[in-house]
This record gives sequence, structure tokens and C-alpha cells, in this order.
Amino acid sequence: MKNLLTENISHVKNLSREEFEALYEFTQILNSATQQESLIEDTIDIVIKLINAERGIFVKYDEPTNNFSIITGRKISSENITDLGEFSSGILQKVIKEKKPLLYHDVMSDPHLSQFESVQIHRIKSVIGVPINRNGKVWGVIIADSTLDRREFTEENLVFLNFFSNLVSLALDKILKLEELEKENIILTNKLQSTEEIPEMIGTSHVMRNLSQLIYKVAQTDATVLIVGESGTGKEVAAKAIHQLSKRKGKPFLAQFCGSIPDNLLESELFGYKKGAFTGANADKQGLIEAAEGGTFFLDEIGDISNALQAKLLRVLESKEIIRLGDTKVKKADVRIIAATNKDLHSLTKEGQFREDLFYRLNVFPIKMPPLRERREDIPVLASFFAKKLGRKEILIEPAAIKKLENYYWPGNIRQLINVIQRALILSDTNKISSEHIILEDSRDLADFKGSLHEFEMLLLKKRLDEFNGNRTLTAKSLDVSVRWIQLKLKEMGENL
Repeated sequence: MKNLLTENISHVKNLSREEFEALYEFTQILNSATQQESLIEDTIDIVIKLINAERGIFVKYDEPTNNFSIITGRKISSENITDLGEFSSGILQKVIKEKKPLLYHDVMSDPHLSQFESVQIHRIKSVIGVPINRNGKVWGVIIADSTLDRREFTEENLVFLNFFSNLVSLALDKILKLEELEKENIILTNKLQSTEEIPEMIGTSHVMRNLSQLIYKVAQTDATVLIVGESGTGKEVAAKAIHQLSKRKGKPFLAQFCGSIPDNLLESELFGYKKGAFTGANADKQGLIEAAEGGTFFLDEIGDISNALQAKLLRVLESKEIIRLGDTKVKKADVRIIAATNKDLHSLTKEGQFREDLFYRLNVFPIKMPPLRERREDIPVLASFFAKKLGRKEILIEPAAIKKLENYYWPGNIRQLINVIQRALILSDTNKISSEHIILEDSRDLADFKGSLHEFEMLLLKKRLDEFNGNRTLTAKSLDVSVRWIQLKLKEMGENL
């Protein structure tokens, strides 16, 4: 071993110019390689170039099955080789068995090698085989061959290739470990996204878990987001969550409600103005978009802005530029735009009430906020959260009160639930909320219904069951249906029979 080390060191001291160039080229590759495929392709090209081989191949060895799989194969013309059968499996096995570099000058004359079919077919004369080790085992093999008796197939080059293969092994080990860590990170991130709650967003229902995954994914990008959903579903909370989970979290999050605001006032709020732009503009004023530099700007109820403002907002999205009112100077605006609406913008574009180009600029990544009626399983935890937050103490909500909350349609969504809980806290003289403290707008319960026929059936059924204290016979009679129909509908809703 000592003699071999001394020989290797001696050889390194006497490297040829070509070998030094090959080493220099490879060290540059080592510093930049991040994927095993690119490293291996570059390695084969260097080997072929160094020993002037006609072909080269890098195969991975699977010890349990004793099989080889081609990772990359190249010809001196840089043409790829994809068929492992073009190379001798016998020579590959010899390298595996010997676990050291092997050199054959005249393969056709060697009785132990000339018997291999691939050697005969391709009339191979010279072969160099080098093992690539990892964790003390042969991970792969490099084979280079020629149909001519090449002068570069020498013992000196064999020693050099052994030294070279050690460098490849070190680089490969580093890359494989990085790839393993990256894979683990992706898996852990996906697990985190599916289990961890979004800041200030309460609920563990299936729709909320899906929403959380979407928010986590888009937060890692700078994509423009359009949040749609009914009033009171928490669109601004979702926008804040996207900001807090993004790389912009250390910068401002600013918001502007766009509904029912005069056009000129909204424009000055968004873009700012220059002194003298209009009566009362006594000094320059920075707009909210400009003030959110580096951060996130949230436009709530974007469907209510005028066509003139839509054009100016389109400029912000397309060129990241703004112009203050009364000014001619263009300012750059590094800001992420998140917009929200409870209107159907796609329909508004067809009616000519909303610019189609702006819609597509905003709708890069749409997120739909689920209404409360689609996440009823979250109502108990939401009610308890708001009761504790508003009451500033532990509040017990009785089962009958929870059931009453779950059976309601909630046209006003989360905002309405907060109002109902706050009203219940005022009515209760203790730390308990009972069914009688839950005051709901019954007259508007069905009148404001905007869901499907199936949802209406479910709502009406739950309401009647509540009226008859769960008595299915009386409920069926009031609806002029059979008890069996009631049972089937309850089963559809996942209720215990």
C-alpha cells in the first residue's frame, strides 16, 4: 500500500501537460457541478479526450442484483450511447471483481476477454476500466475502449485515471448527499404544508388544508395572486399570510379597500400626487404602492375600480412603474400585487366592465376562499377561538349551541360568525354560551341562499331537524318525504344514523 501511494505521488509530480489540463478542467467542473448526471457526462468526455478513446461509458452498479444500468455513454464525436449492450458485460464484471483499474492492450488476443460477444462484434483492441467507489463499495464503473491499439492506453494513464476516479468519487458523494438532503427537504416541506396552520387562519378541514398548501406554495414566489370568495371569508387574512410566508415578509404589507371610494381619491391614495396637482395638494404625497416598496400591496374589492384606474394599475403590473398625479417622472415600484374580489371578474370582462388584459395579469395564481358552509367541521374551533379572543377568558360553548351554529347557513361567513359570538357573550352572564344565546338572522337564512339545489336541500333538512329537535318522523312529515329519504340525506352529509 505504501509503495502504491509513493508511486501515485511520484506520478502526480510528473503529470503530463494533458493530464494537468484534464485535472484543471475537472476541478472547475467539481466547483460548479450540482447534479450527478452533468458531473458524469463531463467526466466521460474528459476521459475520452485524455486517452484518445473512441467510446466511453459510465454505468451504475447494483450489488444486490449484480446488474448494471447505463448513466451516460459517449463517443469521441460527442454522440450519445444509450445501449449498454454495446459494451462487454464481462469486462465490467472484471472491474467489479478486481475493484481496481484494469488495462488491456490487445483484447482480441486475450483468451479470457476475446470470448465476449461485444468484443468480437466491435473488434475492440484496447480497454481501460476504472471503478468509482462510494462508502467502501463499487458504486459505478467507467469503461473506455478503442478498436485501435492506442498509445495513450498506458500504465501511466491507468494510474492517473485511478487518481482521477478518486476525485470523481468525492464529488459524486457530495452531490448525492446534497440530492438526498434536497429530497428530504421537499418531503418535509410538503408534510409541513399539509399539517401546519397558516398564520391567523383557523381550521383543519379538508378545504382549509388544501388552501394552506396553495398559500404556502405561492408565497415562495413573486406571482401576482387573485383571491376570490364571498364577503367575510377572510380574503385579507389570506393575503397577509402570503406576505408573512414570503421573502418579502420583512418589508411593508399595505392594503387599500377599493369599493365605494371616489375615483380621484382612490387614485391619489394608490399613486400619490405632486404638489399643485389639484386644489389642496400643498405638498408632494407618496402613494401606497410606492410606500410598499419591496413588500406587498393588497387591493381589496378590485372589481369596483374604474376603467381609468384599471389602465394605470395594468402599468404597475406590466412594467413595475408608477406616475404620481400631476407628475411626469416615472418611478420604479418593486412591489408584489395581491388583489381580492367577491365578484366574478371573468363575467365582468365579457360585459366590458373590467379590462380583459388586467384580469389575466391579476389572475396569474387564483385562490378561492371557501365559504363557511363548506367547512362546517371548522365551526366549533372557530367559535371557541373567537369566544376566547372576544371574551378574553376561557368560554365554554355548550353542545346545543355548537349544533345550532353548525346547522346555520352563514351568508355572512366568518364575519357574521364573529358578530354572533360577540352577541352571545353580551347575552351570557357566565362563562358559558348556551343555545339561547345564539341569535341568528332566521328571516335571512334561506332568503339569501346562493348555493346549489343540493346545498339548499341539506340546509332545509338541517333547519327542520333543528326545529323538531332531531325527530326524523316529524321532520319527514313536515317536508312531505319518507323517513328513509331523511336517512339517505343524512348519510350523504356524513351524519350518524
